[in-house]
Amino acid sequence: MHPLFQILFFLFFVIAFCLNILGLMRIIPLYVTLPMLFISIYLALYSLFYQKPYRKRMR
Repeated sequence: MHPLFQILFFLFFVIAFCLNILGLMRIIPLYVTLPMLFISIYLALYSLFYQKPYRKRMR
């Protein structure tokens, strides 16, 4: 995956984590911050471990 996506998803993760801290302090509702955090973790891990399938011809 393109390195720009990895940087953007990591920044999204950091922002979602900070918003989740605010949610734990009951400033922002947790039902808003927790899905954002889980989606950002999923996208960050997906962008790090995504590999294009390489099909080698068998002889």
